[in-house]
Amino acid sequence: MKKILPTITTTSGSNWKEKIEEIDKLGLQEVALFPTCLSRQQRQEMYDLIEKTGLKEIPFVHLRSDFDEEEIGWLKEKYKTQVFNTHSERLYPLKHSWDKYKKECIYLENTHLGLPSDELNEYAGICLDFSHLENDRLLFPERYNQTLEMIKNFKVGCAHLSAIRKEQHPDPERPEEPRYDWHLLEKISEMDYLKNYPQKYFPEFMAIELENSLEEQLEI
Repeated sequence: MKKILPTITTTSGSNWKEKIEEIDKLGLQEVALFPTCLSRQQRQEMYDLIEKTGLKEIPFVHLRSDFDEEEIGWLKEKYKTQVFNTHSERLYPLKHSWDKYKKECIYLENTHLGLPSDELNEYAGICLDFSHLENDRLLFPERYNQTLEMIKNFKVGCAHLSAIRKEQHPDPERPEEPRYDWHLLEKISEMDYLKNYPQKYFPEFMAIELENSLEEQLEI
């Protein structure tokens, strides 16, 4: 059974504490968790707040490079987390070993580096970020085609669903590289591009990677 999960995101435009407050208001039993912009200390604050809610499961978590195996194992045990994703180690070198879990449940996300095959061989497979993929289709066809080739050869274990805007905008981290993908949805039509991808690309676990409230994410 495929799941599309509302997500507690932590990027600059996302109020993650308000999203945690929504859990009980909306009667949610499970969400995805993307603490990618939080330090270890901030994540502990997040976990403490989540423990006060009625949340039962966090099936999908976006890791950052300072996680250790103990924190990963705690999420698996307490919240039954089944899949994790991460960015390339070329972008964010790991601070700790993940050897215990890499092949089991951690998936590598396609970024502006594409999907390096040597790294993919170390992980369980691919976390397909559809908005990054669509952005590459529109602007960087070579990278787009490389990702499609990797999809043929590696398991897609989880995915991110974000918006595609009609107009380009500059990437704050790489101003020389324009983008269409966006983490804040203004119109539901900004998700229409997903209809153009085959169903086989959509894995069991999918997270809505948007700064929108959980209530808005459920409508999406």
